[in-house]
Amino acid sequence: MPIELVTVPIEKPDHVNVIFGHSHFIKTVEDLHEALVNAVPGIKFGLAFSEASGPRLVRWSGTDPELTDLARRNVLNIAAGHCFLIMLGNAYPINVLPAVRNVVEVCTIFCATANPVTVVLADLGEQRAVLGVADGFKPLGIEGEEDIAKRMSFLRQIGYKLSPGVS
Repeated sequence: MPIELVTVPIEKPDHVNVIFGHSHFIKTVEDLHEALVNAVPGIKFGLAFSEASGPRLVRWSGTDPELTDLARRNVLNIAAGHCFLIMLGNAYPINVLPAVRNVVEVCTIFCATANPVTVVLADLGEQRAVLGVADGFKPLGIEGEEDIAKRMSFLRQIGYKLSPGVS
């Protein structure tokens, strides 16, 4: 059986974060929806899941019509069984990843990012397998002391790390 390598970019605005993964059951849609709304009150998101048997539909849910439409279109373009895509509007993956990981149907998370993402697939004709993702771009070098100081300052500025002397 011939295998064709295919790449599919995830279409999204620059400010939208995505979580792309693999799960195993139609219940994924409702369970991910519940996990997201319980993790961040007022969250804006769209999610889609590619059913791999039976009617083989793209199942979907969300709180934001535009993000939901984007998720549906992207999952249909990817066309690999049992993959899911969450498009986040006013939350970051770091805010919801623990809840997403705890959904019992979730098998793998390929990426959680705002970077450009390209999904790498093996196309077998009637089936497609997600081989991985290209997340962002290649590094341009190794951080120096000034870069380290900027990174540490940024994390404290946005509240993900405490400043020295703060408890």
